[in-house]
Amino acid sequence: MRELEKAIAERIVRRLLEASGSTATVILKGSFPGGRMIGGKYSLATHTITMYLTEIASQCVQLFGSDEQLAEYFEVVLAHELGHAEDPCLAELAGSLEQHKTAMESARVALLIEENAWSYAMKLLPHAEPAFVDRIIEHSLASYFKAIEQAPA
Repeated sequence: MRELEKAIAERIVRRLLEASGSTATVILKGSFPGGRMIGGKYSLATHTITMYLTEIASQCVQLFGSDEQLAEYFEVVLAHELGHAEDPCLAELAGSLEQHKTAMESARVALLIEENAWSYAMKLLPHAEPAFVDRIIEHSLASYFKAIEQAPA
């Protein structure tokens, strides 16, 4: 498994920032600190997206069996993180997650946050292969749907 070349990642970052008009800062790092396999993370407090290249490569191989489409996978994950960065409802939704809600309400809000980001991402990816993107989205949202299914009403 290879890590995406930083120069290629930087080109994709520039292209998507330009396409989105986002003022978010994008930071490229090697690995996510800790044991979780997080490919990208948006910080509302600093309006910063951090992309973890090692985890993105691992996710791509895990989901597709190879790293042949690693650059495309990186682009989809970054578009999703830009979706969080440009979501005008994110601050309000994140705030409602912190309120004392039922497990079901929290799970639904978390799903809405992710769906909003994916909806925005799709606008940045008109050239992407639909089946490829759909598989990533389906995998990404699976744990949120599971949380809703398992949450007490």
